[in-house]
Amino acid sequence: MPDFHSPLEAFLYWEAKAPKNIFLKQPIHGKIKTYSFAEAGEEARKIASAIQSYHLPNRSHVAILSNNCAHWMMADIAIMMAGHVSIPIYPTLNDASIKQILEHSETKAIIVGKLENFETQKSGIPKMPMISVGMFGRYEGDLWEDLVQKHSPLQDVYIPKHDDLHTIIYTSGTTGNPKGVMHTVNNFAESSKTFREVMQLQEHIRMFSYLPLAHVAERAMCNSGITLGASISFVESLETFAKNLEDTQPHIFFAVPRIWTKFRDKILDSMPQKKLNILLNIPILNSIVKNKLRQKLGLKEAVFIVSAAAPIASSLVKWYRKLGIVIHQGYGMTEDCCVSHFNTPQASKIGTVGKPLMGVKAKLSAEGEICLLNNCLMVGYYKNPEATADVFDEESYLKTGDIGEYDHDGFLTITGRVKDQFKTDKGKYISPSHIELMLSSNTDIEQICIVGTGIPQPIALITLSETGKIKLKAQLVEGLIATVNSINPNLEKHEKVEKVIIMKEDWNVANGLTTPSLKVKRNSIEKIHQEFYKEWFESTDKVIFE
Repeated sequence: MPDFHSPLEAFLYWEAKAPKNIFLKQPIHGKIKTYSFAEAGEEARKIASAIQSYHLPNRSHVAILSNNCAHWMMADIAIMMAGHVSIPIYPTLNDASIKQILEHSETKAIIVGKLENFETQKSGIPKMPMISVGMFGRYEGDLWEDLVQKHSPLQDVYIPKHDDLHTIIYTSGTTGNPKGVMHTVNNFAESSKTFREVMQLQEHIRMFSYLPLAHVAERAMCNSGITLGASISFVESLETFAKNLEDTQPHIFFAVPRIWTKFRDKILDSMPQKKLNILLNIPILNSIVKNKLRQKLGLKEAVFIVSAAAPIASSLVKWYRKLGIVIHQGYGMTEDCCVSHFNTPQASKIGTVGKPLMGVKAKLSAEGEICLLNNCLMVGYYKNPEATADVFDEESYLKTGDIGEYDHDGFLTITGRVKDQFKTDKGKYISPSHIELMLSSNTDIEQICIVGTGIPQPIALITLSETGKIKLKAQLVEGLIATVNSINPNLEKHEKVEKVIIMKEDWNVANGLTTPSLKVKRNSIEKIHQEFYKEWFESTDKVIFE
């Protein structure tokens, strides 16, 4: 298999070499609609012709607003074929956020696909050419299906140059407005090559795409899939997620820690921990139970399983290992095209994010900030030279904003975020990340935000997991106090957790308290709750219900 210089070059290779191989699998109304490389190529070429008929300026910015689906992938390929630059937009954003990105990015046209709330979002789209997909109930602007009937396939497709701008990815940002991260064609070619080699992936693997394609990690993984001639399956709905995953049995699976927690909760719903322990300790039943659970999760044939985007509790990784599911934690960000650190089958240490990947140079600043150099760093932030200058040091290393430390074997542990540090009224700085990770061993907790500005000791704001929500109040409180008492001896005096506050509502994208990649938005949570810190701290209760 050749080294491809762009995702489009990889697609064209498989379109020519294996035209009948299934490329995309889209569940719709309980059935699977498949697209071979030839069929996807023909639709993409026709949509590319349609985009060219809009007579946009050369290298225009064309947005994609959609959940993951076959049409997202074909739209991305069509934009490349037409010689333009893609602007992916998170499908959960509200109209104001969509408008801000479209205007800032100077987008000239938009493709709208599979969405749940487009009626509330469409007011954020300024007047511009719009293509919508009828298969998903979208009928605004020009209909995808009509354009496919009307236009001939574009034969003379644009072949991207090495340093062409490929995409602008707007970060989901836990603070402030998102910034537009500019990546070249070469950056995605390099990240795809790195992932293929690190994960030792073979041609024609099965993939399952459900994390937002507007996020760099899922985009990079799917681009890696294109280079391998992979078959990529999608989700029909949240309700069908488990079935879609089980039916796919992907060879590679990537999830964020919250998803691993939810998977565990589902298993324990049907098989309590005590029963599971007994079955796993019986030699003959052990392998039967493991195989059945892996099959049901959709991970029976997975050769590489990943957790990233946020720290995962070591206890959770160990729990899965007892089921024969080995989760490799990795670390990367939009700005470095996800090429940073990874645990691999050859070099793995639970509790760390692994060693630097091939071609990555890493160092720690005097303050402990992780700084990176690789051959696929972003060009910069779109129309933001000041922020671009601030994020690179004098040696052109990217300043990640994360604080970390290396052990004597070269494995990196993330210990916090530079901007997440806060000071209690004792004048002591606290990095909350490691405390949150310790607390996450309690399966009754879904999300955690350690805070403490203006009070003597930190307190934990939490939301409850499904198992936590159904527990008796006394049992829940007892368990939370036991967890706090177990972790406090391992913390410095000024870090010891004083109280646990249980939030009334979950934190999610809809209420603006998590990013689309499910990271907690600390600033937004603090803005709502900081006025109550003193009152909560002075309460005689150790666990407080908001």
